[in-house]
Amino acid sequence: MLDRNKTALVIVDVQGKLASLMSDSETLYQNLSVMTQGAKALQLPVIWLEQLPDKLGPTIPQIAEHLTDQAPIAKNCFSGCQSIDFMDALVSTGCKNVLLVGIEAHICVYQTAMDLLRKGYHVEVISDAVSSRNAANKTVALNRMQQAGASISCTEMVLFELQGVAEGESFRQILNLIK
Repeated sequence: MLDRNKTALVIVDVQGKLASLMSDSETLYQNLSVMTQGAKALQLPVIWLEQLPDKLGPTIPQIAEHLTDQAPIAKNCFSGCQSIDFMDALVSTGCKNVLLVGIEAHICVYQTAMDLLRKGYHVEVISDAVSSRNAANKTVALNRMQQAGASISCTEMVLFELQGVAEGESFRQILNLIK
């Protein structure tokens, strides 16, 4: 079971026009918004990545509007772990569990997950909060990440797992998010 004191949310490259090309983008946007708000309610550290923001544009408003207290980390590599700024941010959280969401599942999310696993992190890929332009690519990516040792979860499951009890302000906030 995940411990909220040892878990961080990593949001990978949900930007601009590319985000709108994802398979089932409306559901993706909704789950990303819920994950972001849920992580904030649970007081998890959130690390937010953008791939070549000058070319791909900014993060979609459904995520960015909940992260106004911080800035994204720009990168040009597919794996977030190849970014010194990202690794410094992750290490500074002290978290060994990473909830991974974003796009594209078979490229940046996959490569970040593989590198995190190699570095000894426990990785939970949130299956309904990742996507690819082609749904088959997402399926292949989820299978490969799971075979490599990543756990596959979903938005509601992971938020309630981290919440643990049906009481408190964070519980009320999460309940309102999923209604």
